Parts: sequence; structure tokens; C-alpha cells
Amino acid sequence: MTMESPIGSDDPARAKGAKRKPRGPKKATQSHLANAALHYLARFATSSENLRRVLMRRVEKSAHHHGTDPEEGAAWVEDLIQRYQRAGLLDDAAYAEARAGDLLRRGTPLKGVRFKLMQKGVGEDDIDTALAAATEDTPEPDLAAAAALARRRRLGPYAAPDKRAERRDKDLATLARAGFDYGTARRVIEAETVDDLTRMLDER
Repeated sequence: MTMESPIGSDDPARAKGAKRKPRGPKKATQSHLANAALHYLARFATSSENLRRVLMRRVEKSAHHHGTDPEEGAAWVEDLIQRYQRAGLLDDAAYAEARAGDLLRRGTPLKGVRFKLMQKGVGEDDIDTALAAATEDTPEPDLAAAAALARRRRLGPYAAPDKRAERRDKDLATLARAGFDYGTARRVIEAETVDDLTRMLDER
């Protein structure tokens, strides 16, 4: 008589189907934080405060799971922030200017750009300077941003002519949800043609 082999922890079938335990957070050593910071900076443009938040989340998780000293971790984070600022890897003014320009080109109104930069921990002075630089050659920044969003979303004069009338209210609502005031939204959505909208943008 053939005996069935008991299924134990070393059984290949069971081992194959077993779920692995999720790995916990890594211990936040000084070298680990430095490597994490450089990896983040290689992938994303960011502000000093946002990088600080990213690293401090690692410090806090490490303190919870490994019992590491959060104050020591915070000191390492501050040292890294200052080191990368001196090296030019962190430059809040340059980050703010680049980010502001990108957001405006993608169709974000000025107040939305300001809010997003504030969320990233950029200071008021850097935000003001960035917005001034990003809109220096744009007479009506919100109108230009609304037109950019209309182009991306095929709204108003960018929509199919036979659909414009029935879509008017929805298109206005789309711009309103994006943060544009009603007057700006109307000027974009009710522009007769793309050329008319372009002429409005070029007016000084």
C-alpha cells in the first residue's frame, strides 16, 4: 500500500503556492537615507521641503519597526538637505520656476499653480518669483492656461463644429472645475475659431 506523504513546510507544491510575507521598511541608517535621497532626486524634480517629507517618512517608519532614534534620523535628513542645496541638487527657486511653467502650459490657472507649489513646501518668495518669470511674456496667463487645457481636452473651438453647441455647458463646467473663473472660461469656449482664440492670446 502506498502511503501519502504528509504536506509539510518543505513540500514543493505548498512552497510554490505560499504567499511571501510583505517585507517591512528598511532601517533608516545614514547611508540608506543618502541612497534613498539620491534615488529620488534622480527620478523627480522636487523642493527641499518635499524631499525632507519623503525622507522623514522613512525615518518614522524605521523608528516604528526597528526602534531607531527618530531625532538622529531627522538630523541626518537635515544634513542631507543642506548638503544637496550646497551642491545644487536642490534648488527651490529653479524647481518652482520650471514647475510653474509646466503647470501653466498644461492648463493650470495661476491660483492652482500657487497652491500646488505651496503643497510641495515652496516658500512664498520663490513662488512669486517663479510665477513672475513664467508669465513674463504672457499678457493674460489664466486665459493662456485655459486655452491650453481646451486644446488638450478638445473643448470649445478645438471640438468638432457639429458638437460645439450641445457641449457648451459641459465645456464651461470642465474649465470651472479646473479652477478658471466664468469670464475666462466663456472667452475660451465661445471663441469662434482657434485663430480667434490665438489672436486674443496675442493681444497686449
